[in-house]
Formats: sequence, C-alpha cells, structure tokens
Amino acid sequence: MTLVKWALPQLSELLPLDEESLKEIILYTNTLSDAEATIHLTSLLGDTPKAAEFITSFNAHRSAVTAEKSKLSSDVKGTPPANAPPAYAPPAYPVVSQNTSMLLGRPHMNRVIEAANVRARDEQEMQFALQNLQLQYGIYNSEIEPEHESDYYCGCAIHTYQTRKYHRYGVQEMWSNAVMYPGEKAYNEGYYTSGLANNLSTSMFSSNPYKYNVISPYGMYVSQWSSQRPKPDSHAMSIHQTIQMNNSLNRQAQADIDAKEPRINIWDELDGVNTTMSNMSIEAAGSNAPDRKVLPYKASDEKRQSVVTPPKNDTAEASTKSSKFSFRKAIGIKSSEERAVAKTEKRIRKGRELRNSILAEERGRWPNEQWQQIVTSYQDKVGMTRKIRHLRARQPIQYLHLLRAGYFEPIPVAWAGATSNPLKFSIEPASGWRGITPQWRGYEDTAEERLYWVLNHREGVAGMRMKPDFIYAMDMARARMASAVEPPPQYYAANDTCHLQHTSPGYSKQVMPTPFRAYDRPEVPTDDTMILLDVSGSMDFDPVRPFYNKYLITGYQPSTQPKNKDVAKAIIRRFTDAMANHDHAFGGYSLTTFSNQAHYIGNINHQNLEAMWRNVRIGGGTRVMTGWQKVKDLHFQKHSASAIHHPVYGWQAGPETPMLRLLLLLDGEATDMDEFELDLLGLSWAHVTIFLIGVDGCPHHHRHANELQRISDVNHHVSFVDAQGNTPERFITHELLKRHLGYEISMTEFEQMEELPAYSVSA
Repeated sequence: MTLVKWALPQLSELLPLDEESLKEIILYTNTLSDAEATIHLTSLLGDTPKAAEFITSFNAHRSAVTAEKSKLSSDVKGTPPANAPPAYAPPAYPVVSQNTSMLLGRPHMNRVIEAANVRARDEQEMQFALQNLQLQYGIYNSEIEPEHESDYYCGCAIHTYQTRKYHRYGVQEMWSNAVMYPGEKAYNEGYYTSGLANNLSTSMFSSNPYKYNVISPYGMYVSQWSSQRPKPDSHAMSIHQTIQMNNSLNRQAQADIDAKEPRINIWDELDGVNTTMSNMSIEAAGSNAPDRKVLPYKASDEKRQSVVTPPKNDTAEASTKSSKFSFRKAIGIKSSEERAVAKTEKRIRKGRELRNSILAEERGRWPNEQWQQIVTSYQDKVGMTRKIRHLRARQPIQYLHLLRAGYFEPIPVAWAGATSNPLKFSIEPASGWRGITPQWRGYEDTAEERLYWVLNHREGVAGMRMKPDFIYAMDMARARMASAVEPPPQYYAANDTCHLQHTSPGYSKQVMPTPFRAYDRPEVPTDDTMILLDVSGSMDFDPVRPFYNKYLITGYQPSTQPKNKDVAKAIIRRFTDAMANHDHAFGGYSLTTFSNQAHYIGNINHQNLEAMWRNVRIGGGTRVMTGWQKVKDLHFQKHSASAIHHPVYGWQAGPETPMLRLLLLLDGEATDMDEFELDLLGLSWAHVTIFLIGVDGCPHHHRHANELQRISDVNHHVSFVDAQGNTPERFITHELLKRHLGYEISMTEFEQMEELPAYSVSA
C-alpha cells in the first residue's frame, strides 16, 4: 500500500480538508526528514494523543517503505555500526553573516551569537524528534533516550535518530568553542573527542567524564538483540551518579576559572603596573648602555639586592659574571629576572587584550545612549547592578563570557516568536551540550540556567538559591502532595464544574496557598486587567496521573475529575463577574489564548462568555512567550503615548504607563516558562497572578507548583495559586482576587463581588 493510500483516511479524521489538499500535505510531508515532518504535522494537527499516534505511524510507515527499497538496491553489510559516527566529516556550517543575525534582530555579532544562530536551525527539530522517539518506545521520562536494538545499523527509528545526532557534531563543536572557558575541553557522548582544530579526531578512550562514571538507566551487560526497557534500580542509580558528577564538575569548573582571572584590576591598575615596571631594570654587566627591562615589584627583590651587591671595583668578578650571562643568553637560557619580566609582560598584554575585548563588545551591543539607558534600567530593576560591576572589575573573563551571551540586558523581543532561540537550547552534560555559566551542569536548558544565575546574584539575596536536583525535587513534590487538606467548607458551591459533571463525589484535598502578603501597590482605577489562557492540547485531555516505580514512570492512570478547559472556563467566569462588580468595567476584560501561537479573542463578560468561548481553539504546544508578547502589544497599543518601542528590546514603559494586571491560567509547565519568568524579573509595570490547574495526586503538578512558588517568593510581581482534581472554584477565585487586586479581601466583600453584575442594556 502506498503512503498516500495508507495516510489519507487517517489524516481526514484529524484534518477536515478536501482529498486533494490532504494528498498535497502527505506528499509534501514525505519530502521532509522525520524531525521536520514531526514539526510540520504537529503545527497542523496539534499535540493531541491521536495526532501523536498518527505522526509516529506516518514516520514508521514511510521508514519501512524506504528500508525495503534500500534493501533491494544495496547491500547493508557495509553499513557502519550503530554506535559509530559516519565515516565522512559532518557537514560544514557556514559562518553567519551580520545580515543573517535573525535571532537577535541586531547588526552586532560575536562567536556566541554566530553559534546560537547555527544551533537554532535544527535544535527544535531534534527536541521534537526525541519526544517522538520516546513516545514510540513507551519511555515517559524526558531524560532517558531509547537505546539501540542491535549492534549493527538496522535502519530502525533509534538508529535514524542517532545518525541525525552524529551529523550535529559540527554544530556541537562550534557551540562548545563559543561557550567554553579557558582551559576547558570539548567532548561528546561517543568514543570520539572533538578537537579544537579538527571536526573529529579519534581517540582510544572517550574524554566524556560521564561515560565510565554513570551507569545506563538500562543497566549493565544487557543484550542488544532485543528491545530494551529502562530498569527502575539502574535508573535511580544513574540519577544519583549524575548528580554527584554534576556537583563535582561544577565546583571544579568554578574554581578553575576563578584561578585564571587577572590578579589586578584591568581598568585601574594596568597603568600603575606599567609605571612601576618602567622604574626597574636589569643591567647587563659590562655593557656601556643599560638594557632596560620591565620588572614587577617584589619585596624579595629588595632583600636579594641588599645581600648580593657586587663591588664596583671588582673587574674580574664582573668580567666572569658578564661572560656567564652572555653564554646563558647565547644559548637561550633566561635569567630568573628575565623570566619574571616576560611573565609580567604577558600578563599585562592579556589584561589589555581582555579590556579591549570587553569595550568592543559593549560598544557593539549597546551602540548609543538609548540602548545604554535601557540596559542600565534593566540591571537596576533586576537587582544586578552591584554584581555586574563587581564582575567587570574583578572577574573580567567571566564578565566578558556572560556579556557575549546577553546576560546583562533585556531579552530581545524577536526571541518570543522564534521556533528556537538561545534560551531554548537543551543542556546535556552526558552528551557534551554545554550551558553558559561555569556551573552549567544540572540545568535542563539555557533559560533555566540564566534564571537561577540571576536569582542567585540579585542584590539582597541571602545565600545561594540552587536548583533542586531531580531526587530532591521529587521528594519535595511528594511532601507537598501529602500536605493537602480538605478545602474550607464555607466555599462549597453546588454549581462547581466537578458537581455538575459528577466526575467523583466531593472536592479533592488541596494544598493551602501561602498566606497573602501585599508587595505591589493595590489596584487603582487606571490599572489594566487582562486574561491569558493556555489552550494547549492537554487542556482537552482526559486527566491522567503518572505511575512511578522509584523515579521511573512506567505508565499513567486516569483521574476522575473534569477536563482542565472546563475548570479554566468556570474560573474565568467567576473571576470576570467579581471584577465587574469591583471596578464596574461591564464591557469586559481582554482574553488572549496561546499554544504554539497566540490569538486575541476579544473582551469577555458575563453576557458574551458563551459566544466568545466558541472562538477558543484547543490544540498545540505550550509556549507562554507567544501569549505574553501578544498581551504586551495589546497593553502598549492602548498606552503607547506613555511608552517607547525599541527595535530589539520591544516596548519600554514610561513613568505614566498604567500597570498591567494579568491573570494567567496554565495546566502544566510551558516549554518557555523560565524565559517568561526571566522577562518578568526586569519589569516594574506588570503584576501577574498565575493559576495552575493540576491532576489529583500527580507529582509533576506539585514539582511545577514548587517551582512557581520559589519564583513568587523572590519576584514580588508574580503571585501564584494552584488547584488539583475536583476544584473548589469559589475558594480559588477568592485567593486569585486577593493577589490580583493586591489587598486582603474579606469573606463579606468577596460574597458581594460574587453577585451577578447589574449589566446595563448598552453593555
């Protein structure tokens, strides 16, 4: 059966188009690689279970057809082993010109930007390909990759994915060279070391420190002739060993780069050292003119000179010393003084080069006063001014490294809509894909790494806010889940969604929110209330919870609770009704939805909610930055007179810009949640209240809730409330209103706000 005949009836069930259009989609998709086809079909069909099943079957079906053709036309005996890279060199990736610097939207270039542009070309494709492969082989832990089914290349989905990874060695080396610190060495996950001069240079042993120190999740001495399954004990041991390696290598890397930092202040002391050195000299005995050399000042020099001072009239001794000195110099042996001079001159030369590199990078990134003012304001709002000043003066190597990666400036607005950007790159220590900071191991991606770097270096932070490792995070999630209690009985409502749908009797136990504390000023009439709703495919899924064996997910169990989209709709209805009674904005509140893309639905109120809800489309991934960017544009279009728009950093609020108060509804962790939280850290004109909807008894929900709570604790512009299972909607709405409006709302006032708004005919 041809691919078109096989795929047409299945695709027609998922995509309501005519037969010719469907055929065109199938034929076009067949010209793409598996990863590209996955991205293309996901964008068309969303990420529902049926869509994922079709995409997996589509790639498997055409792979089988291709393999059959290859078997008829060639002999597979000469195919390389599955765990070996291709015999040919990886494709050469051209250096990105200034005109193709699309990700940053600016003319300035450096080696990190160039490498990021190259890596971004297929980063998202590789992440989608891995997720598709894990789904196909029933692996639910994101950190586990399917292993080979045989020792020879068999053309299976695993080997196809592995070959695609080997083709990225050139990209990996370019990225490593751009982000490595002095003295570090690149490595990858195979038996091949990536040299700095050559794309691939073979080695008898792998330089990968994880290869022989971390066990495979599949165990040891497992036959490669059958499909493998991860083992709970081996997986747990692999996690423990990985955490130990991460911590050890992080400490060593930070110590190494700290030791390489200049011992003098390259901004204030270089000229002083030059002056000191110019006043000191080495005089070649017997010469008519002194051969002046620059020397560092040392107390030991004075002591040595006071002890060993040759008599001026001892010509024989002077002649002997002169002859020895001339002989040593003739055969290239330097005296201790000359070696000290050379060493100091080298240190000064490197310091001057470092200083010039920093100045050139700063001029390139921030070319005029407007740019500099925006960056300075950002650093102040985030609370990094003092730390950045210290880095520039005392740790300039690390300062330049982070400067090139954009750590000291706002996130470019173009990144929000990019399929991949430098804050979406995965960090994989065992595979050699590096982060930016010296202690990059243990983070999932570059956004999470930067977020924790900022949180740890803000002014007023006591101690290090380390990201919990996987085991600690799971333990905290289970502890949080166990702390759930029955919700307060005074909030019972017969019209709650769980009661209307009769999913299961009673409310689920809830983790009580932290007591409300007002940080931002309370709401005023000029504030702008908006709603941002997650409409990813999971909002329409039948809720399920993972089943764990130690730390390994072995399957999922159904949960008896309403779908997340129904809970979100009920909360939005209660919230908007209460807000209308509060501020009498009976025209409604702006609703924007997001998944892979964002859509402005319009102003919703009690009267038009049902009609407007029909415009809400469920499906796709969870990219909160697309929705956040749309909300910002809507807010500043209304208040453009008080703000300015920067070509790279986007809208910048002025002192008269009204505050944006946003209610964000999520049902899980967005792929770019860390990027969103980073952006919020640098803003003073927005307050975001997050409502997280979760499955009852799901550790994943509580891991994400703990993460959001940590962010809320350190960023007072973010508030957070969550619910799981059968939700007490009145209780959740009351807690959301407190945080959204910024003041304690009594039960009496809340009940008054709950009454149906008295809409006028014109409304």
